[in-house]
Amino acid sequence: MSLQITTINLPFPLKFSMVNCYLIKTEDGFYLVDTGMTNNRRSLEIELNKLGCYPGNLKLILLTHGDFDHTGNAVYLRQKFSSQIGMHAEDVGMLENGDMFYHRKFENRLVRNVMRTFLPLKVENRGKPDVFLEDGASLINYGLDGIVYNTPGHSTGSICVLTASGELFCGDLFTSSKGKGELNSMMYDKVEGNASLERLKQLPIQTVYPGHGKPFEWKELG
Repeated sequence: MSLQITTINLPFPLKFSMVNCYLIKTEDGFYLVDTGMTNNRRSLEIELNKLGCYPGNLKLILLTHGDFDHTGNAVYLRQKFSSQIGMHAEDVGMLENGDMFYHRKFENRLVRNVMRTFLPLKVENRGKPDVFLEDGASLINYGLDGIVYNTPGHSTGSICVLTASGELFCGDLFTSSKGKGELNSMMYDKVEGNASLERLKQLPIQTVYPGHGKPFEWKELG
C-alpha cells in the first residue's frame, strides 16, 4: 500500500509555537493524524480540501494524545467530514472533559490554572471518541496498514502509529530540531517515556513524524 503524507503546519495563538497535523492518503481514502487548535480551524479545512480530502473520504481521525493543540478540531471535523475519531482510552478525559491533566502526573496547581484559563477546550469542542486505539491494535480494518503502540511518557494515553512501510507518527513523544530527533523534554513521566523509547527501538522504523518540528530519519534520533 503506497502512502502520500502531507504535513500541515499550524500556528498557535499569537504564533508562539507550531503544531503538525499529517494527512495520509491511500488508495482507500484519507487519514488525519491530529487536528491542531481551534484558532486554525478554517485554515486546516481549506488545506484538507486543497489536498482532495472532502466529507465522505476522511476515513479516520487519529489522535496521538489528548492535548488541545492536537485535539482542538477533532469533534468539528468528525461532524463536518462524517469521519470517526480514534484515540487511546487513557487520554479520553482530555477530549471528553476538556481536562489536559487527566491521568497525568502533574501537581503544579498554578500551571494547571493558567492552562485551563488560557488554553481551554470549549464545551462545543469536547466529545467522546468513536474508536479506542489500544496497544497493538491494527488499523487494517479502516484501510490503513498500520499498528498502534501505546507509548506513555508525555501523557498516559499517548500513542504512536507505525505503518507497514516504516513511517512512525509519534505525537509529542519525540521532537526535532535541525533535522535531528530527540525524546521530548516535556515528559510528565520520564521513566515511562524512556521505556517507550526503548520499546520503539525494537521496531522497523524508517521516518518519524513528530507533533512539533520537522520529520526526521529514525537513524538521526539523538
